[in-house]
Amino acid sequence: MIDRDDLRAATAAGVISEAQAVSLTALAQNRHAAQTGLRQIDEPFELFKGFNEIFIVVGLCILAAGWSATFGLFLTQQAASALAIGALTAAVIWALSEYFVRHRRMVAPSIVLCIFFAITALGTFTAHFAEPFMVMQRDLTSLPWPAICATFAVLIYWGRFRVPFALAVVAVGIFAIAILFAAIARGTPATWTEMFKLSASGPFAWITLIVGFAVFAVAMWFDMSDPHRVTRRSSNGFWLHLVAAPALVNTIALSLLDQGSATSNLILLGVLAFFAAVAIVIDRRSFLIAAIGYIVTLSLTVFEPGNVATPILILGIALLALGAFWQPIRAILLRPLAGVLPLHRLPPTHSTKD
Repeated sequence: MIDRDDLRAATAAGVISEAQAVSLTALAQNRHAAQTGLRQIDEPFELFKGFNEIFIVVGLCILAAGWSATFGLFLTQQAASALAIGALTAAVIWALSEYFVRHRRMVAPSIVLCIFFAITALGTFTAHFAEPFMVMQRDLTSLPWPAICATFAVLIYWGRFRVPFALAVVAVGIFAIAILFAAIARGTPATWTEMFKLSASGPFAWITLIVGFAVFAVAMWFDMSDPHRVTRRSSNGFWLHLVAAPALVNTIALSLLDQGSATSNLILLGVLAFFAAVAIVIDRRSFLIAAIGYIVTLSLTVFEPGNVATPILILGIALLALGAFWQPIRAILLRPLAGVLPLHRLPPTHSTKD
């Protein structure tokens, strides 16, 4: 067995690099967790590995502020200058990503650099291709092309650095592109809620629903390719679920809540229960988190102001119980689905463990 002292010695001797030592340690820990910790498995989530990453993120933010102030990013009136400054900025972000993401494998800096790259790409292509005067007149025909180019640029960034967060940015970009094309064809929505109400005029809610299902399908493809959640594919699925869950829950819940009838409220309660069941089955809590707000809203709508406290109290108790006994509840829910779902492609529980 090779322990941490052996890895430190190998790093000091120059046999392996620091990044390789970290990768070997992470791989060993993930394999050990997958083999021995299935009964207590939890949904993996990591924003940073240590405070040094927070320190670097602060430095990156200060650097970005100074860089933007120095070069007047996106403020130039000349398209050629905007493209040149944007390309230089993207190149700097790319170089920083080569070190902090590919070499050091840092989590928090990778998310921040991905955000900076997406903003730079969108700002650069918007400054180069968009027409501000047309946009001010509610003519959006010049905006889809910058959105398409920026989304494709982030997809290339993901292809190089495999930052899971980048896929969420790509999914949001696809949603924005679809909404822009719909707005050009049918006019902009009067309010932001029209993008989620199936009863509203225009195809916005249907686009949200379709994109939500598509993103959910891709997220499940990543999840089912890594049921033990020991590779980066699981992280890809996690961030895509964070985009898919609000799109699906918002569209269905707001459409039903807008009707305001007792029947629609009862259907909404059933839909939210279904989303909760889906969240438990696929072992992703994002759908449940997205549904909580609507459960509270439904309680405020259905019950009198003086009677809301009890339903909210029950909801809090239920969530705490679900969080404390997530795996046993999931095992009970999965048992009758053994012949229906490919349980070997889903995260295991103590009841599905070989």
